[in-house]
Amino acid sequence: MQSSPGCPAPLLPVLSAELARLEAQLGQTADRWARAHLAELGDAAAARVLRVVAETGTRVRSLSAFINHLAKQEAMQRNAAGIPTAESAACCNGPSARASQEDSISGPFYQDVVQVEVQNQGPNGEMAFARPNHARMEPGSPVRQMPFRSQYHESPVRTNACVVADHVEVEVESPSGLDSPGLQNQSPFAAVASPVASPGGMGAGCLGYHMPDSPARVLTPSPVKDITRLIQQMDGPSGRVGVATPSVAAVHALRATPSPLMLALGELEFVRIFLIYVYHGDQKIEQVLEDVSYIRHLNSLPMEYFESEIWNKFGMKYIPASDRRKNLDWDPNKTRLYYCIIEKRGDNIATIFKGPYVENTRTHLQNIVGDDNVLIVKFADIPDLQNNTDNLCIYCQYYSQVANDGIVLGLRRYRFFIHKDGGKTERLKEEKKKEKNKKFSPSIRCYFVRMESGWERDYPYKLADYTVDQARRFFMHINNASTVAKYLSRFALILSKTIKLDVNFSKVNVKKIDDEPCREESGEIVVQDGKPLIHTDGTGLISVDLARNCPSSVFKGNFLKDAVDSKRHQHLTTQHPLLIQFRMFHNGDAVKGTLLADKRLPPDTIHIRPSMIKIYGDENSFGEQSFNSLEVITTSYRPKRAFTSRFLISLLHYGRVPAEYFLELLRNALEDVNKGHHTPRNSLEVAFNHADLDDSMSARMILSGIQLEDEAYLQSQLALMAKVERKGLKEGRIPIDDTYYLMGTTDPTGTLKRDQVCIILDNGQLSGKVLVYKHPGLHFGDIHILTATYIDGLEKIVGNSKYAIFFPTCGPRSLADEMANSDFDGDMYWVSRNPQLLEGFTKQRKPWVQRIQPKKTEQKKPEDYSGSELESLLFHEFLKARFTPSYVLGAASNCWLALMDRLLTGDVPKSERQAIKEKMLDLVDIYYLALDAPKEGNKITVPEELKVKKYPHFMERDEKKSYTSTSVLGKIYDEVMSKESEIDPEIKIVPLSCFTEVEVSDYYKRRWKALYYEYLGESTKFCKLENKEEKNNNFRRLYQEYKRELYKAEEFEQSPRERSDLFNEACAVYQVVYEYAMSRNDVAKCGFAWKVAGRALCRLYTLKRGGDTALCSFSVLEDAFKRNRA
Repeated sequence: MQSSPGCPAPLLPVLSAELARLEAQLGQTADRWARAHLAELGDAAAARVLRVVAETGTRVRSLSAFINHLAKQEAMQRNAAGIPTAESAACCNGPSARASQEDSISGPFYQDVVQVEVQNQGPNGEMAFARPNHARMEPGSPVRQMPFRSQYHESPVRTNACVVADHVEVEVESPSGLDSPGLQNQSPFAAVASPVASPGGMGAGCLGYHMPDSPARVLTPSPVKDITRLIQQMDGPSGRVGVATPSVAAVHALRATPSPLMLALGELEFVRIFLIYVYHGDQKIEQVLEDVSYIRHLNSLPMEYFESEIWNKFGMKYIPASDRRKNLDWDPNKTRLYYCIIEKRGDNIATIFKGPYVENTRTHLQNIVGDDNVLIVKFADIPDLQNNTDNLCIYCQYYSQVANDGIVLGLRRYRFFIHKDGGKTERLKEEKKKEKNKKFSPSIRCYFVRMESGWERDYPYKLADYTVDQARRFFMHINNASTVAKYLSRFALILSKTIKLDVNFSKVNVKKIDDEPCREESGEIVVQDGKPLIHTDGTGLISVDLARNCPSSVFKGNFLKDAVDSKRHQHLTTQHPLLIQFRMFHNGDAVKGTLLADKRLPPDTIHIRPSMIKIYGDENSFGEQSFNSLEVITTSYRPKRAFTSRFLISLLHYGRVPAEYFLELLRNALEDVNKGHHTPRNSLEVAFNHADLDDSMSARMILSGIQLEDEAYLQSQLALMAKVERKGLKEGRIPIDDTYYLMGTTDPTGTLKRDQVCIILDNGQLSGKVLVYKHPGLHFGDIHILTATYIDGLEKIVGNSKYAIFFPTCGPRSLADEMANSDFDGDMYWVSRNPQLLEGFTKQRKPWVQRIQPKKTEQKKPEDYSGSELESLLFHEFLKARFTPSYVLGAASNCWLALMDRLLTGDVPKSERQAIKEKMLDLVDIYYLALDAPKEGNKITVPEELKVKKYPHFMERDEKKSYTSTSVLGKIYDEVMSKESEIDPEIKIVPLSCFTEVEVSDYYKRRWKALYYEYLGESTKFCKLENKEEKNNNFRRLYQEYKRELYKAEEFEQSPRERSDLFNEACAVYQVVYEYAMSRNDVAKCGFAWKVAGRALCRLYTLKRGGDTALCSFSVLEDAFKRNRA
């Protein structure tokens, strides 16, 4: 039985460094058990173990297991010789015993190293250098080593010190006429008027706050520059709550020389520094960190012990347990998100750090500067202050100083870089939530990037000694944006969640080709608002050899579960995606759109069109540094289950599809929901269809042989899935056969006619009539009847690639533009060949044509502002987006739906019907304009005369504002509600004897009882979160922490533990949780056991049940049981 390791004497830095080198070489990470066993051995024995690992090299299959094996052998030899372990020696003989009893480390780990020892001596704190064989450092390390005079009286400490000279006073003048290039040299903000005059006094007045300048930072030649860099930077404010963050000038005056404490912090890797700042809460850092020697002691601890040490030392005193980052995955290859919350407390501004949190996706910004150089900053609502334009000035007054001074963490300073909203789809979802809950906060993310640091470890750095404006230019030549609104929306492209494609741009030919214009039958190019209309908006081409570098199934920067889900497994398939939604940053250009894999292109070739280039690079910028990259967002993939929506049902029914057909679809769906409790097959189908709700755990339980009637938690999960499905049905989300979501592009052959499309699915190209629609279309003509047509010779261009819809490139207008103002920048199109829909939809309307022209507001170009004015304006635009929420999208769509409901009831007088249609057409224009308002910079509102006073009952408004609808949407709602009213039978909790009859370790039971009660306390806070995505992410991270407690790995399959011991502890988890759930008669409480120990419990149940088992890919099973796959 393996017990939890204690906290033995830490490894020497040289041993920690060697272990880190081996981890990097082998691509594996030693778990805390292996690190603990190494530390228990003592220095010499640990060195011998690491040397054997190094000699074994790539033959090491499991680094942790191999270290544990070698450590066990060493321990046995030492016991035979009567030599105590490092831990027992330390306990018996004190701190000095380690040095005296351990034999020397023989043989260097590295070639050509300098061996030094730094030791404080005497009351004056002077440090001297000696030459033992305990501490090593490599010449050329970015951390410079210098003796320094400490301000404290400390006991002798052996360590590597990163310090500055005792006291250096340097006075340097800039060369005449040379301005310092750093944004650090001056305040980046100044009072500036908004580029768009806003009503309600929202003009320059709100930006007229005072922003003091920072002192200039001079660039000086090395080595003076290296010394003055440390002196010029400042220590961060000691406390995080109290007076508002001082100006840069004030900080320089207060912290002319960094303290030894701050310099010692700089010797830690940043994730440790950040965790210290998270755990010290609102205390001064000098109060929680005792002295320099304690910090260096922390540096020697393995990460797991480090976290435990600082939590017990001060974290548990100053922050809630829910903010603890226990059992975090410390794999350096994982993405880490560093959060900062800015909030007003009284008259002061508080800075609160949270995280780091682990995520699977990365942005281009993170790829370039590194995760730890990006802060995701949330500005909190001010209590008792409504978020509207009248109060924006107050938010500016309090929060502008944060942008002016930056955010200081230790000797680092982060500065405002850019903000981003959640996109069109997220904005629509959020506006619906805002209407129901005015306290709901939008998902606007603000990003600060590290621009300065007083820690030498932070250099070299790609953005060092550059202004924020210059740093942005490395990503794209953003100052070429035509308006400030375009500046913000285009630069936010670096924040898309992406997978970086391995492309060597020095060998790639990026060629610009023309867009295909829209033409009249006469051949004349169609011009609108002075610009030619085009068919190919957003479409480009990529050679097949480059496309093969792309994973075959990616969605929003992440691998799809049912695909080859890892780059290291891509050699298993020769497939490449047909279409790639991408972002490309190349020599100052910012490009977005889709790339079609084209076999006709020569190798290493990408073709892009003018419609794809959102920011043009300067022509005279040859040789200028640029962060070139090709980033994948989503690829064309096998379509999943397709659904209707209220909008779509309304338009289809208005086009004469009978209401009874939708009610028939609804009844079939309700029957499928209820069948989930009948047979294992039906239950498995429901479980797979809602696998995202519980990470497929219900499906795993059923596949392991657990019977539905025997397990309370499984019953509750299937009941929850049925409830979720009924909720979707109530809102018109009904599954429908022979219908797909496909990414769109244009016909590369140019042979399709005006009313034709080409569709490629599993079995190749389709033929016949289809309905095509683009969500969230509201116009009567947004559904098109088109003919799926075979394109002869298309295979010579795309090969066997699949899953896309090709649109024609002929006619006076793009078909995509006719459907909800769409394009080919990765838009997904709803495509149906359902016979009943095709038979019923007989009245296609004329396509959408814009009726309302927005009031064009005069907007200045970014280049019209000075650097400080532009920075001030950009931050003001963020505050405006964050604290003056718009309700236009939600209001327009809700009023449209209420009016459409009246049309569908059929009892509206003919004279009134035309007036309703006119209002609906105006609302369509307002809705489409509002979707693009952020990037256009136009202010869109819903006029009072277009607003409705009463809504149909299915929209669930206040009774006084509702009426009972008899339309198809009302009938759908009523039928689902009648099923929901049927009370679900009570679920009785009866634990499975398979897990309760196991005699588990008392230690394990006590341990998990404590951990479970800890979890209950931590989860309470998350349950109160309004944002569903944030809540789910927090719970997912929390469960992952407890999984690591159990498995000592991310999942059961990767666990290095003995299976019998692991099964015993999993049963302990089950017993503790179910005993608590039964005492509360709350089946929901059972979930913890399955979310944490579920995979181990399923494997144990299968083994105990006996019988034949078969090895099968989980994605194959999922594909077999999920309904309505293409």
